[in-house]
Amino acid sequence: MTDRTNEHGQPIGAPLPDWQGARLPGRTGMAGRYCRVEPLDAARHCADLFAAFSQDSGGAIWTYIPWGPFGTEQELRAWIQGAGGGDAQPYFAIVNGVSGRAEGVASYMRIKPEHGVIEVGGITYAPALQRTPAATEAMFLMMARVFNDLGYRRYEWKCDALNAPSRRAAERLGFTYEGLFRQAIVCKGRNRDTAWYSVLDGEWPRLEAAFQTWLDPANFDADGQQRQSLRQLRAAQAVE
Repeated sequence: MTDRTNEHGQPIGAPLPDWQGARLPGRTGMAGRYCRVEPLDAARHCADLFAAFSQDSGGAIWTYIPWGPFGTEQELRAWIQGAGGGDAQPYFAIVNGVSGRAEGVASYMRIKPEHGVIEVGGITYAPALQRTPAATEAMFLMMARVFNDLGYRRYEWKCDALNAPSRRAAERLGFTYEGLFRQAIVCKGRNRDTAWYSVLDGEWPRLEAAFQTWLDPANFDADGQQRQSLRQLRAAQAVE
């Protein structure tokens, strides 16, 4: 046993006598106020996703994603059919509650229930979904399922070190930066250094409260503009 703690106050080497492991996420859908997170299915989601992704005429959303862009709906359908049926890395479509259409995808990956570790990845948001309450709520729903329903201890976010929007998103959502894995992989013919982020189960209750306050309709004015930012709400939770 040890009474040492890391820089975030968590005990180092603490025994876990009651640890039984977490549960696999499977392909269970999640529903919120602004969006639904549904198991990815080519028949249900391909047409919507292709139309939504096509709004990104410059292809910026694919810069740091290992797959894509998709020149035709048939190409996207083939990718969905290959990715959408597996439980080892379950993919989900994010259906915007305003439009009623699938406008993004995300997945659970690198799932290690015996250690209580799981990662969110493959996050690809069409322009119509970006910077909306639905975009934030989708990440909240996936995180809530991991901690509240499945019993994980650690939720990871990894991205290309050059992907500034993804890094900002991780930090806004409450992930803690842990370090840089240099020359981690080769992606689309170039080196990728990978930035690692995480949220731990002990951090989740305060983070969950901040998400719930941010997502409350009372936090948005008549024009849909937020009254308090998620960062502000997280900071307020931290000092309580």
